[in-house]
Amino acid sequence: MTPNNDAPTWRNKVPDITLGFWIVKIMSTTVGETLADYLDMDLGLGSLITGVSMGGLLVLALTAQMRSQRFTPWVYWLTVVLVSVVGTQITDALTDGLDVSLYVSTAAFSAALAAVFALWYRQEGTLSIQAINTPRREAFYWVAILCTFALGTAAGDLATEALGLGFQWGAVAFGVLIALIALAAHRGANAVLAFWAAYILTRPLGAALGDWLAQARADGGLGVGAMGTSIVFLTCIAALVLKEQRRERSAA
Repeated sequence: MTPNNDAPTWRNKVPDITLGFWIVKIMSTTVGETLADYLDMDLGLGSLITGVSMGGLLVLALTAQMRSQRFTPWVYWLTVVLVSVVGTQITDALTDGLDVSLYVSTAAFSAALAAVFALWYRQEGTLSIQAINTPRREAFYWVAILCTFALGTAAGDLATEALGLGFQWGAVAFGVLIALIALAAHRGANAVLAFWAAYILTRPLGAALGDWLAQARADGGLGVGAMGTSIVFLTCIAALVLKEQRRERSAA
């Protein structure tokens, strides 16, 4: 389908889907889990202040991302990290604040994501992230991303807590599912479907890894703490994004 002419000078606003992309994505989801926990509980800000402050930062980052006419690594990945935090806060607010069942929230976010995909495909004729090159497509993209993070948080908590898998087995289970999707894609499965399936599953995988590292040993974790885990992963993300930023500048 021919792209809309809303912004004809735009280039694709999403990074190439490489191994580095998936590594940074998983680490971003881990930070979303541990940073939200650190701000909310360890720092004592509470869910309301954490949600409002992170939501405000997300609006600023997303505005910068949407105004840019090309892919800018540090802006893109900052937005992803903040979406991860906000997605975590949304699910936690429903579960802890409103006592909504994880079964209900998982089903609700699944339905919301399906609706976004259906409307996106109806309007644009594609869900490919290789064609995020108009304002409308990028708007659909970021709404879908927020839904995937909220859904991934709910599904991850459902698996590790309600269904009793625990952090370690939860990480193993979601890792195996992602590996199976990668194998299916390698053998000719629909690339767009495989991408979005893997993208959704990286959220509970990253969350399980984050909880395993951050939680106390008595609770089944390694006791690194939310702050320590967040610092380590944010440092790794910054290093990889800086490398990507330099590569983009060289190619410009």
